[in-house]
Amino acid sequence: MYEQEFQGDVLYMMFYAVVAALNLVACCYLLFRRGNAFAPDITSPVRLRRWTAVFFAFMTLSHLWYMPSIYLTSSEDKMLCYSIGALLDYMTTFPLAIVILFTMLQDRKRPLWSAWVMIIPLVIIMALYIANHSAALLMISNAYLLLLAIGLIIYMVREVRRYGRWLRDNYADLEHKEVWQSFVVLAVILLGFGIYTSEIGGLANKYIVQVNNIILICYLLWRVETLSDLSTPIQTDIAEDENNVLSLSMRHRSASPLGLSKNIEPLLKQYCEESRLYLQHDINISRLAREIGVNRLYLSQYFSSQGMNYNAYINDLRINHFISLYHETVAAHRPVIAQQLVFESGYQSYNTFRDAFKRKTGQSVTAWMARQKMEV
Repeated sequence: MYEQEFQGDVLYMMFYAVVAALNLVACCYLLFRRGNAFAPDITSPVRLRRWTAVFFAFMTLSHLWYMPSIYLTSSEDKMLCYSIGALLDYMTTFPLAIVILFTMLQDRKRPLWSAWVMIIPLVIIMALYIANHSAALLMISNAYLLLLAIGLIIYMVREVRRYGRWLRDNYADLEHKEVWQSFVVLAVILLGFGIYTSEIGGLANKYIVQVNNIILICYLLWRVETLSDLSTPIQTDIAEDENNVLSLSMRHRSASPLGLSKNIEPLLKQYCEESRLYLQHDINISRLAREIGVNRLYLSQYFSSQGMNYNAYINDLRINHFISLYHETVAAHRPVIAQQLVFESGYQSYNTFRDAFKRKTGQSVTAWMARQKMEV
């Protein structure tokens, strides 16, 4: 019986060491790799890349701390090792996970120090538990962790919705920009900590935690590699707008803000629609504002006054262009290749077009094309 337990512990320690090594490899990859290996055409946020590397570094150190615990024979020694390890995790890996969630949202820079402020009560309670070994303090610690998780979920729901609105107000193509997947990260982290703080399952519990860690490594690497860096262009333009709200281009220097707002529609028609500027891939509202010679904030306010956002405006133009290309292709008796027409309409992703098309027409691209064939 003792030999089976020992073999089980050895196998677990081997698996545990592999997971620790994976964390270290992920950390080194994010710190020293130039460019993205998985998505070379995407420039990921440097800030997110570095904070994620720091997270992996502390995950490695956390694994190293717990590794000798298997050789401890005294239950008191093991409990002390686990308690100190939990305290260190609460001070490092948990707030760093929150920081990663914050840095994924690129509409503004949120104060990262708040992640550690949230943890201070938990750290104090855990330190008191280590000193007193009070079961009541452990229950308070778990209760505070649960409340913190609930509060963080509520906060992230609000912030991700706000971030989604910001994306639609500033970008036409949302692929590689949306971060609803951040909730997957949050769920995995909370699952891992929930299992970690429970004592259910014994050795199976420990394996689940390590599998959870592997999933987290894979997900974070994918998220960092595939998330486009949005912080510099738009944020720079916003700062310029705030510092000089009345600044206009040379073309319209003499126009008043009110008069300029009334003239935005013909400017859009001339410099965006007639010139087919909307066909350029990944054009954003700042680029469009510069092209038509108006302040970015005025343009954003104009779209709001029309009951739309920038994303809807560009998508309507692109979908109308796709419909025109389709009819021209059919009239010329050429084979219709939907993906090619989509690309020529300004989209880099067929999935993005498909979703936008269904929102506008109420039917799928395939169903619409089939209906067009029947009407001919």
